[in-house]
Amino acid sequence: MLRDGSGKIASVGRAHNQEGVEYLYTSLKQVYKKSFVPLEEYCHFADFFSPVMSDNDIEAKPFVLLIGQYSVGKTSFINHLLGDPPGGYPGSNVGPEPTTDRFVAIMHGPEDRVLPGNAVAVSPGKPFNGLQVFGNAFLQKFQCSESRSEILQSMTLIDTPGVLSGEKQRIGRNYDMSQVCRWFAERSDLILLLFDAHKLDISDELKTVIESLRGNDDKIRIVLNKADQVNPQQLMRVYGALMWSLGKVFRTPEVTRVYISSFWNSPYAPTGRGQPMRARHGAPARAHSPPPP
Repeated sequence: MLRDGSGKIASVGRAHNQEGVEYLYTSLKQVYKKSFVPLEEYCHFADFFSPVMSDNDIEAKPFVLLIGQYSVGKTSFINHLLGDPPGGYPGSNVGPEPTTDRFVAIMHGPEDRVLPGNAVAVSPGKPFNGLQVFGNAFLQKFQCSESRSEILQSMTLIDTPGVLSGEKQRIGRNYDMSQVCRWFAERSDLILLLFDAHKLDISDELKTVIESLRGNDDKIRIVLNKADQVNPQQLMRVYGALMWSLGKVFRTPEVTRVYISSFWNSPYAPTGRGQPMRARHGAPARAHSPPPP
């Protein structure tokens, strides 16, 4: 709190909090190295799961993982969150066809630049050393985009390739996408599963990816994007169809909460200006649950 315009009290408070955070990190690293590392080495934990965590892994900013089929608005969502920078975040592409063909970690940096995955995975200053277990085929499809956006000072966003559907599923990938998604999910604090109001089918690959997220259910949020492109009556039917599809994949008696939204840099479409879309532009209208019986 401030008593005058000097800002001295606030500065002291922030400095005190920073000291507390640094002390906590130091204590965690000491406990991990003293008690857990010997156990991991004795059990050869790195051979079947992940290498020993580095200091950067412990101090890493919270991860937000975005998953969905191609052209559901994952990259547009990230650009909107970053303030819609001209041209998007470094290395991003937006379009109706599959444009994001790789995993991208969007992090804060001193300048806008793109770093190749092979360099990022061995960088001592990045928390991605564990990705080396997926081999060079995956690292060629991974990159780090650094941006000076202020919001990235408190989080790291993970953009993923659009999950394939239809005939594209038969092409296959040079790495196991479901296992890579699971690696990121276990280290993420929030997982956003995006769906397009016009594309509700859950392909075999998307089903495999969702099943790989089991054990992280409390982190998952379902987002129905581009909801302004249908009228309210159509939106209710779309919502019901999505709930029916999700029920076959999640296999849980609890009703899955769905957040209806439209994240992009344009006003809402006229068809979607009904009751569900009256929230301010850029924020989820509200979490919709099915009407009572």
